[in-house]
Amino acid sequence: MVLSGRTRRLGVASRALAFSVVAVFLFTTGGISRASAQPAPPTQPNPQTTTSNRAQPEPVNFDDHDGWMQIFDGKTLNGWDGSPDVWHVEDGAIVGESSAEHPSGTTNIIWRGGEPANFRLRLEMKLEGAGANGGVQYRSRIVPLNTRPVPLNATPEVQQRMEQARMLAEKHARWNMAGYQMDFDFANRYTGQLYEQSTPRGIVAWRGQIVSTEPGRKPTLLSTLGSSDDFKAFIKPGEWNQVEIVADGNTLMHIINGHVMSVLVDTDPQFSAARGLIALEIEGGGTLKISHRNIWLKPLP
Repeated sequence: MVLSGRTRRLGVASRALAFSVVAVFLFTTGGISRASAQPAPPTQPNPQTTTSNRAQPEPVNFDDHDGWMQIFDGKTLNGWDGSPDVWHVEDGAIVGESSAEHPSGTTNIIWRGGEPANFRLRLEMKLEGAGANGGVQYRSRIVPLNTRPVPLNATPEVQQRMEQARMLAEKHARWNMAGYQMDFDFANRYTGQLYEQSTPRGIVAWRGQIVSTEPGRKPTLLSTLGSSDDFKAFIKPGEWNQVEIVADGNTLMHIINGHVMSVLVDTDPQFSAARGLIALEIEGGGTLKISHRNIWLKPLP
């Protein structure tokens, strides 16, 4: 299209007017300032608030209790509920003991200070005795007993063992629990895994795994952190181990001695729990002792 001279002059004038309007707008709204011709002095960083995206995070300090609440005073079982035949305080630790003469069966000592939802839980654990098997229950609940009947073809030895287990379970029925558990056993076959006590799911996330669950589907292995044997090497049999559990929404994480052992992203509403009780478990055959100390809880939003 060929434009006349008058039309071209009107177009130039219109563009000039538009530019002037935009310039006035930017000037009055702060987009352009009189000082813009001079470069603004650089803002001085505040050394107290400035962080570099290249800086490494600080190593964890297991004794840093800022924002944490102590849920075991190291001297008494105040706030805790368990069988006095099994649990006591010794050398600043909650201790559970079992032997052939005084078996504990499978039982728990429960913290009665609340039913936390999102939190970090820290404690130290030590297992003594080849048969020692314990763990930390969390987001758990009290459930009725569900004892198995003795098989008709069971040997007399099996019948006796199952009958003893039934009697102990009934004796400790008020502390019978179901729910998430960070597992811990002396042989370290299962230590660190996420086991679900008294539900059909059983072991949900094995040591070294990141697992997800969804309604109506089997658990899915999202990734592996490493081999189970690699992580077993970080656990100290017969010594104190630093344990941390992180429960944040649907994500549950188990950490032992600074190493992530297992992670579960649980979105199956049939089994997932948003809050519940915290407890310490004991079970196993023979003479055994399980100790827990320095127990701290930090609520999360």
